[in-house]
Amino acid sequence: MTNGWTDIANADVIVAMGGNPAENHPVGFRFVMEAKRKRNAKLVCVDPRFNRTAAVADHFVQIRTGTDIAFLNGLINYALQNGRYHEEYIKYYTNAPFIVKEGYEFDEKEGVFSGWDESKKAYVDKSTWDYERDEQGYARVDLTLQHPRCVFQLMKKFFARYTPEVVAQICGCSKEDFLKAADIITSTYKPDKAATFLYALGWTHHSHSVQLIHAAAMLQLLLGNVGVAGGGVNALRGHANIQGGTDCGMAYHNTAGYIPIPKAAHQSLKAYLEAHTPKPLRPNAMNFWQYLDRFFVSQLKAFYGDHATRDNDFGYHLHPKLPEDPQTGQPENWSWAFIFDHMHQGKMEGFISFGMNPVNNGPHSRKVIAALAKLKWLVVAETFPTETANFWKPEILQLVGLKPQDVQTEVFLLPAANFAEKDGTFTNSGRWIQWKWKAIDPPGEAKPDQEIIARLFLKVRELYQKEGGKFPDPILALNWWYTNPTNPSLEEVLKEINGWALTDVPDEKDPTKVVLKAGDQLSAFLQLRADGSTLSGNWLYIGVYTNAGNNAQRRSTEDPTGMGFFHHWSFNWPANRRIMYNRCSADPQGRPWDPSRPVLVWKNGKWVGDVPDYKADAPPEAVTTGLGPFIMLPEGVARLFVPGQFADGPFPEFYEPLESPVKNVLHPSHSSNPVAVVFKTTRYDRLGTPDEGYDIACTTYRLTEHFHYWTKNNPYNVQLQNEFFIEVPEELAQKKGIKNGDMVRVISARGEVRGRAMVTKRIRPMIVNGRTVYQIGMPIHWGFLGRGKQEGGLANILTPTVLDPNSFAPEYKGFLVKLEKA
Repeated sequence: MTNGWTDIANADVIVAMGGNPAENHPVGFRFVMEAKRKRNAKLVCVDPRFNRTAAVADHFVQIRTGTDIAFLNGLINYALQNGRYHEEYIKYYTNAPFIVKEGYEFDEKEGVFSGWDESKKAYVDKSTWDYERDEQGYARVDLTLQHPRCVFQLMKKFFARYTPEVVAQICGCSKEDFLKAADIITSTYKPDKAATFLYALGWTHHSHSVQLIHAAAMLQLLLGNVGVAGGGVNALRGHANIQGGTDCGMAYHNTAGYIPIPKAAHQSLKAYLEAHTPKPLRPNAMNFWQYLDRFFVSQLKAFYGDHATRDNDFGYHLHPKLPEDPQTGQPENWSWAFIFDHMHQGKMEGFISFGMNPVNNGPHSRKVIAALAKLKWLVVAETFPTETANFWKPEILQLVGLKPQDVQTEVFLLPAANFAEKDGTFTNSGRWIQWKWKAIDPPGEAKPDQEIIARLFLKVRELYQKEGGKFPDPILALNWWYTNPTNPSLEEVLKEINGWALTDVPDEKDPTKVVLKAGDQLSAFLQLRADGSTLSGNWLYIGVYTNAGNNAQRRSTEDPTGMGFFHHWSFNWPANRRIMYNRCSADPQGRPWDPSRPVLVWKNGKWVGDVPDYKADAPPEAVTTGLGPFIMLPEGVARLFVPGQFADGPFPEFYEPLESPVKNVLHPSHSSNPVAVVFKTTRYDRLGTPDEGYDIACTTYRLTEHFHYWTKNNPYNVQLQNEFFIEVPEELAQKKGIKNGDMVRVISARGEVRGRAMVTKRIRPMIVNGRTVYQIGMPIHWGFLGRGKQEGGLANILTPTVLDPNSFAPEYKGFLVKLEKA
């Protein structure tokens, strides 16, 4: 979230799209209702189904699953065509005035950007996706916004194709419904109005998911709604600590704090830092990633302690590096779907699964089961028996034509403590790091996660000490300093994540002064040093545990701003800041755009209010001379046009899902994302087409009554929703001879599931490009094990293993199926 849950109450317009917060985030949804009650805010819901959020919305638009970008691009075009954009905001706070290189083009007929090589089906040259530079290497700008190659003019041309008629043709909604939504949403372009966007997995689970969120961010920037109270682009995370996991290096390509993982090509710390430290693109830009050396060296000190010295590049050679694929020379991909593809190809011997159930979680369950059957060993740490730990059971193995005697995988199930049986922190969607206290001891032999990990590590280290090995150094040198090494205190771990001074740290401007004494906890990012004198596991979390104590435990409801900031409740990374990019809340002269909702105020030579996302004593006018409000970016301003970073283009183009009932009306020759990741390595990697009879669009979703694949073991949740079901539009049910409650079979190119039909008015047939298209939907949550009627109602048996080329998120939310009475 750029903002936070409590800030939703400050909005004038709330757009729920790609998520169903009334159903899936019912506690946080109270802030939506608070905005409606206290500010008369308007709620717009855009979704394939009339859901619980739609039921309390002021305006609902049903669209076809997978067409969200077309809808958003239509809103951008509407704003541009009708002068509903915040001109002063985009002039100084975005790259709208930046001039793009000559040679950049978008082929409207083919649907590809410059640099596309049709014979290779790839972008072989992205050099034109960049800015024109001056002699000093800075990007050229035109503050009049009139240069034909400035980003603003390129946007007007690019988005002009997304007329209301085209949006209706693609999305299957009416032109009138779109225009009403556009009128409400873009009404917030006025400086004293704000809209917030709320989204969840309905956006992130597509083969074009990153560009989808890019489109939403562009719209919000055009309207001047980023960095202001009641604004932002806000991801509603689905698990209690998924945000914390992401912050702390859960993904394969980052270490904690979103620091790029070292790659095999970078064999020294110097080479790594040169590859990843950006150079400023505007004079005076803060370019905060210039401090990468401080972040990473301090992290290496946390990992390897006294074994990380200046003489050995602070232990850089000990750190894992992403290997190169010998065939392509590119770094290997070890994101979720690739892990199971590698596993199926026999590239892995073992797998440890913690708090996950890959058979149910991942796309294409049959491929996952077949992959697990090729392992030598599998360790699962869990609260309940899961389909993954029990994949060898006959009723699950039959999905891939195997029997238990065919499988040699040795499986270990380690009983793990539940969330209430251990302390620690949750980081919520709004980046608030909140401490939780253990309520009860775990039963029997169940252990908290840190004890399981610690005991595994200590045993592995013991083996290396006794027997040596191919490369024992990283394990033997690991900094395992905890008071109780077999069960580290999570208070100690949090102190380490925050970090401390290892020696006295002098002031950088006046070395005669000491700013930190050895042992002091860090309280600010720039206290970090790249000389080995500081230690920090995650630079972003600095401030969560200072000399004042564990700030994640704070629970004060004091709010002198009256804006719902609650600065003394928990700790909000970064720097206890509640609204990111908050310099944008005031005009270039430092006056709040909306005096009734001031986020920052320039007062007595400094910014006050929220913690400034800016140099605290930089005068207001600095924003017009290069010290932009987006301090992490080398431009200093937000990117409407993204130079070279994304795999599929600098602007968000609409592409159909990989499996779609219709061709892309804009460019049929490149109907789906031309650089989406499509696996072709196993017999399970199949896609269906309408010509084969797979002509019904299908999507998956979650229910209020269940949490993922976990509460199917809880009798109370199971009483509320005890059986897998499939939502079928009335018209389709009538056509297929299906009655409410009938058992039906849903078949994709990957497999089939059976469930009870729930005939509904909530999903209407749609007219798309002149033909009737049906959609059906089904909840996840069921499988083979647990209480209630499980019976193999596992939605991901149907979903394809195709991925977004940037995030590598699977396309769970739009695929093709057949439907028949069972």
